[in-house]
Amino acid sequence: MTVPKRSVARLTAATPFTPVDPDYTIELAQRVRLHALKMTNSGGSSHIGSILSCADILAVLYGSFLRVDPKRPDWPERDRFILSKGHAGAGVYAVLAEQGFFPVSRLAGHCQDGSDLSGHVSHKNVPGVEFSTGSLGHGLPVGVGMAYAGKLDRARHRVVVLMSDGECDEGTTWESALFAAHHELENLVVIVDYNKVQSLGFVADTLGLEPFVQKWEAFGWKVVETDGHDHTQLRTVLAQTSAATGKPTCVIAHTVKGRGVSFMEHSVLWHYRTARNDEYEQARKELGANDA
Repeated sequence: MTVPKRSVARLTAATPFTPVDPDYTIELAQRVRLHALKMTNSGGSSHIGSILSCADILAVLYGSFLRVDPKRPDWPERDRFILSKGHAGAGVYAVLAEQGFFPVSRLAGHCQDGSDLSGHVSHKNVPGVEFSTGSLGHGLPVGVGMAYAGKLDRARHRVVVLMSDGECDEGTTWESALFAAHHELENLVVIVDYNKVQSLGFVADTLGLEPFVQKWEAFGWKVVETDGHDHTQLRTVLAQTSAATGKPTCVIAHTVKGRGVSFMEHSVLWHYRTARNDEYEQARKELGANDA
């Protein structure tokens, strides 16, 4: 059933916390990459290519944009972040641990028996995770619901959803996009990790998305493109999403699958493969491990 459009006063988005040194988010992204590499290796999980492609986005979000408090993970005024591409969950666990939501030592249990840090991101007993995801195409509908509820309540928090490009093959994505634009959810920001590689092939060969910008614009969204690995660009673009426009915002972040490890970049293989032995050591070295 279609929810009728409601007249709700336009809100001014909450301002993020005090900006940090730009070098901090770059260092944070590298720590996230190294944590994720180790986590996927020790737990025998995969998706390292997907994690590496969005590590810079996660670092900028948690290091300089999202209004969250590690000491109060359930703070009512916090911004809500949903990782819709739930298979990259190790990256979210890593950035949350680095930001103080829980001890970094807990990352060692990733994908181990009895651990709450499952392969696909889960909110159960994990401070800072808003919603469990894994089945692609579910994160945006939930984010849209959160943003709509926040608007009705005249709340000041934002909702940020990080999606994969492959999720844009899903019908629920475009149903949600229509709903968000219809209800003028300017408190909603979608970031598409556009690394152009899906689980079993390249996006263009699986189900082409271009013209991608025009599709989102036609659905009534404000759309901006950025280099998803350039921290200055990411901060600038995200800061602009706080402006009241009467529209939700889609940030199309052009990224590289497997970013930072030469033999993983642009490779379909590293969606599911786990780095072992010499590959693992080489990846650690390229990511700047201190003991490499």
